[in-house]
Amino acid sequence: MGFPRKSLFLLLFLILFTNLAESASDYTTLVYKGCSKETFTDPNGVYSQALSSLFGSLVSQSTKAKFFKATAGSGQSSMTGLFQCRDDLSNSDCYNCVSRLPVLSDKLCGKTTAARIQLLGCYMLYEVVGFTQISGMQILYKTCGGTNAAGRGFEERRDTAFSVMENGVVTGHGFYATSYQSLYVMGQCEGDVGDSDCGECVKSAVQRAQVECGSSISGQVYLHKCFISYSYYPNGVPGRHSSSASSSSNSYSSSSSSSGNN
Repeated sequence: MGFPRKSLFLLLFLILFTNLAESASDYTTLVYKGCSKETFTDPNGVYSQALSSLFGSLVSQSTKAKFFKATAGSGQSSMTGLFQCRDDLSNSDCYNCVSRLPVLSDKLCGKTTAARIQLLGCYMLYEVVGFTQISGMQILYKTCGGTNAAGRGFEERRDTAFSVMENGVVTGHGFYATSYQSLYVMGQCEGDVGDSDCGECVKSAVQRAQVECGSSISGQVYLHKCFISYSYYPNGVPGRHSSSASSSSNSYSSSSSSSGNN
C-alpha cells in the first residue's frame, strides 16, 4: 500500500498498558504512553522552549480543529508534532482532552526525544528533527475485554459490523462509527492519511481484533495511523452512541512556529 514509512515512534518505545474504562464517554482516560528511550541534552534550554512552543500551538488549535500538525524551533533543535481528537467529540471536549496532554507527556515520559500519549478521546505526539521513522501500520497497543460473548452468532455479527466500518472510513474520509445488532464499532485514521490507505489501515486493525480478541465482547486496536474499537451491549447499544451510521471528514491543518531560538 502507499503508506510512507513515517512515524513518530520506534520499536524502542516503551508502551504502558492501562485498562480502558468501560464507558467510551470517559474520553480523558489514559490508554497508553509511548516514550523514546533517548532523552535530549538541553544545557541552553532550546529543546525545552521549542517543545513548550509546540505544545502551546497544538493546544490552542484544539478549540477549532480535530487534527493539527505544527513545527517549533529551528535547525537541529526543532520539534514537530500533532494532535488528533476523535471526530465525534465536540470542539470543547476536544480542547478539554488535548489540553491535558502536555502535562501528561512531561509526567509520563519526561524530556524524551519523542513521545506519544493516547487518551480515549485524543492523542498527541512529537519528535525531534531527524527522528527515525517506521511504518504507519505498526501496532502500538491492543486490548481485548475480559468477558466473552455467550451463545452463537456473535463473531458473525461483529464481522458484519467491521465490514461496514471498513467501507465507512473510506467514504467518510477517515472516520466512521455505527451500531449494528447490539454492537457499536468505530474507526478513525490520522487526519492526513488518504482514503485508500485509511481503508487498508483499518482493515489491518480489524484483522488483528478478529484473531487476537476472538469472542471477547470488546476490543481496541491502535496502529500508528489508525485505530478501531468495538463493544457489544447485550441489552442494546446505549443512547449515548448513535443508533445509525455516522461519518465525517477529518479537518487537516498544519503550522510552523519558531521558538525564538536558533
